[in-house]
Amino acid sequence: MTAASVLVTAVLAWAGIVNGVTDIDSARLLATLLPAGEHVADPLDRAEWVALVQLRLPRIVMAVVAGVGLALCGATMQIITGNPMASPFTTGISNAAAFGASLAILGGLTVAGSTMLGTVLCAFVGAVLCSLLVLAIAGVTRMGPTVLILAGIALSYLFAALAASVQYVADEQQLASIIHWTFGDLGRASWPQIAGASVVVCAAAVHTLSNARNYTRLVAGDEVARSLGVPVGRLRVEVGVIVTVVAATIISITGVIGFVGLVAPHIAAMLVGSDERYRLPLAALVGAALLLAADLVGRLVLSPVIIPVGIVVSLVGVPLFVWLILREGRWAR
Repeated sequence: MTAASVLVTAVLAWAGIVNGVTDIDSARLLATLLPAGEHVADPLDRAEWVALVQLRLPRIVMAVVAGVGLALCGATMQIITGNPMASPFTTGISNAAAFGASLAILGGLTVAGSTMLGTVLCAFVGAVLCSLLVLAIAGVTRMGPTVLILAGIALSYLFAALAASVQYVADEQQLASIIHWTFGDLGRASWPQIAGASVVVCAAAVHTLSNARNYTRLVAGDEVARSLGVPVGRLRVEVGVIVTVVAATIISITGVIGFVGLVAPHIAAMLVGSDERYRLPLAALVGAALLLAADLVGRLVLSPVIIPVGIVVSLVGVPLFVWLILREGRWAR
């Protein structure tokens, strides 16, 4: 199943590279990449190659990085909270990031002469602060996952109201920029940002996959996991920190991309079951495939208009989310 998922992801990545507002002939791309390929077809010219490397390829790589990161965050959040409807944004960081980005756009903040970098930094800080508040509330009350979810919901509403307040006082140009940021767009990622996000996601993936056996034990309950030697408290803290850093990093670069972290773990569970040694890596691949497919659809369905991937994912994710609710409801009866 994992091999098939890798193949599907690779096919979607290749389709995303060669298809778009301007299609790239696969034979010409292969002729450019392979030694002596010019004997098969004409290689891409310099302008086409630059467009590929600077415009098309970054969004493909960012889709994979974001899909993997959000899917693993969603899977681990569902495990530590015991809630199958948990996601990377359970702690309210999406609205907090939107508030941070809105403030940066409203104030015209620049970092190293870049307004985009200023927006990314403020979005990251907002997301991290919100998550730390949620974790602090859960830690003080010592009431576990339930308080984590409730505090996340409360702060999500708070930061949504604050973001709306910023939009209310923004002028037309600022408002357009704020709204565009909240859509979730892979096209705004630069190579340095992608490199930073890749390092964060890879480090998180190593920690997550190396603890897959502990996660499987944790699903059976805290007491069972402790009896089997799982450091439950420490593992929950580690997951909280990792989810905060990974999700904040991704959404500060791409904007809000919902539902991937929610549905990818469930799709993986339907395919391979609940053993986290198999579900977690498959969920990562499913998340990457979902974002690649959504980005491809967004670039093709109304070409040359590009629909932001956050909108496409939500249009597909809402029906899936409703189906998951109905599915969980049947289990609960």
